[in-house]
Amino acid sequence: MGRKFLEVIKIYLKNSCPVLFFACITVFLSFSPSCFSAEIQSQEAIKEEGSSWNPYSTGPVITWTAPLCGRAKFVAQPFFFYNHTRGTFNSDGGYNSLRGGDKKYQYQQQLFLEYGITEHFEIDAQTLYQENYIKQSGATAHSEGLGDSFLFLRYCPIEDSGFMPSLNGLFQINFPTVKFQHLNPDKLGTDSMGATTGGGSYEHGYGVILTKKLKPFMLHADLIYNFPLETKVDSVKTRYGRYFNCDIALEYFFTDNMNFIFEVNNLLQQDKREEGTFVPNSDKKETTISPGLGWSNEKIQMLLAYQRIIIGENADADDSAVFTFVYNF
Repeated sequence: MGRKFLEVIKIYLKNSCPVLFFACITVFLSFSPSCFSAEIQSQEAIKEEGSSWNPYSTGPVITWTAPLCGRAKFVAQPFFFYNHTRGTFNSDGGYNSLRGGDKKYQYQQQLFLEYGITEHFEIDAQTLYQENYIKQSGATAHSEGLGDSFLFLRYCPIEDSGFMPSLNGLFQINFPTVKFQHLNPDKLGTDSMGATTGGGSYEHGYGVILTKKLKPFMLHADLIYNFPLETKVDSVKTRYGRYFNCDIALEYFFTDNMNFIFEVNNLLQQDKREEGTFVPNSDKKETTISPGLGWSNEKIQMLLAYQRIIIGENADADDSAVFTFVYNF
């Protein structure tokens, strides 16, 4: 995604009202079914070729998918990441490689759970465990522990039909269940386990997700706006900047069992405040690309993917190998 688009979103972040943003989503989701009911009914009356096409897939690594798991169904999806840092992006977007002999890498295991309350409403949860390693100027350090935990509520009022995609609204809460302050200097930062967007703060977020089937393709996209709450970091009142996640993914199905996936993920965050004052050049940007190959059947779906952060500001330049699978109980 181009830098001009990121700058437009950044200006919106600085001037938008959280209440207005959430109100717009709520109104849109409330009126969408009635606005498009005639379209949906007309499309149901004219059954298109391939309308019953419903291949199995894990979905993308980061981008959300709109369809829900279904009433009284439980789904577990573990993720296994190996993250290797090749360098950093500075506050101007310039890239700096790690110095010769320095290393920084991480093993991360995530668990994502879904449970369907009704056909159109579900509750999800996610937690993770990570192991951080660093070698810097000849010194080495290692730390491990739990990461932040998340709770999600999703409501899907519209399902894929005719020209209409599946569409749902998302509400999420981030719980700071990790160490984020009073760090040990000997650990070289490895003992900081919180999210880089707001270590130590509760966050609430609101978003819209869509999925559209266009045989042999499946398109997914989401837009999520997050609001970190004020916290204290080493006795300093800190409010991390509000941020957008904007993601898009396209799946191509060779067969009903095998597919190729490519996704682009964008993060754009404002400067943070300390004691009520903006900290210059503390904003954050990341653009990640991720190709992957999946194999699936009715009971289990698997995906092996590669992630690379290609553009950023105040961010690590990471390469990641990811494996995930979904088991349907």
